[in-house]
Amino acid sequence: MDDKQSGGFVGGLLVGAALGAIAGLLMAPRTGRETRRILKKSADALPELVEDLSASIYLQADRLSETALANWEQTLTRLSEAIAAGQAATRQEYEHLTQASAPGASHRDQPD
Repeated sequence: MDDKQSGGFVGGLLVGAALGAIAGLLMAPRTGRETRRILKKSADALPELVEDLSASIYLQADRLSETALANWEQTLTRLSEAIAAGQAATRQEYEHLTQASAPGASHRDQPD
């Protein structure tokens, strides 16, 4: 699983767990007072849950940016190598054509 998918999975897992907990509390056979007490504890824990989710998303974004930067650097290296090879091939072909069309060059010097 790549970094982007795992970050989305972790976020979805945390949100799903929170929603499932709330639904379970509302459906549980408890008195209203007990349910409110449990909901209050859950609400008090919510900022910590959001902080954990935020930290997880930040780490995933950081990993993704590092990966994108590494891929970009590899692409630039391959591109500059390809440009250099193209320039060398162009120079070589130009020299070949210049020698072939130079005055005094016989037809025997030219490839068939």
